[in-house]
Amino acid sequence: MFGIIDFATNAGKKLGKIFGKKGQKTLEKEVNDLGLESDGVDINVSDDGEVVISGKAVSQEMKEKILVAIGNIEGVASVKDEAETADDGAASQFHQVVRGDTLWAVSKKYYGKGSRYPEIFEANRPMLSHPDKIYVGQVLRIPADNSAKV
Repeated sequence: MFGIIDFATNAGKKLGKIFGKKGQKTLEKEVNDLGLESDGVDINVSDDGEVVISGKAVSQEMKEKILVAIGNIEGVASVKDEAETADDGAASQFHQVVRGDTLWAVSKKYYGKGSRYPEIFEANRPMLSHPDKIYVGQVLRIPADNSAKV
């Protein structure tokens, strides 16, 4: 999955200046602090705020977690995905939280069952610390629905 993922610039974790070389170091530190495997992944931030992820991630899942972790930082409007992956994992969908959303409601929308919300919660850890702590503007990973596979 290559492309651009849009985020709400006025929502997310506040880390201060996120543009240019200092911003790049700030974003790299955030990814490392979350414990995400970023070996082989390059995070580049231009002076005008464009964030580009390139290189080769260890997995599709890890690449998507890095994209979401960076995008859900206040001030980031979009993240351009130019990264490859070492596996051929199924690409996730992304959902931007709106007023009134719960993980139950998001799960019902994408999987047809609200009771599958723990799958979405786990797919967004460690960025999410509790299933009830989502916020308007946040972008969530929605893993491919593999429940029909045998």
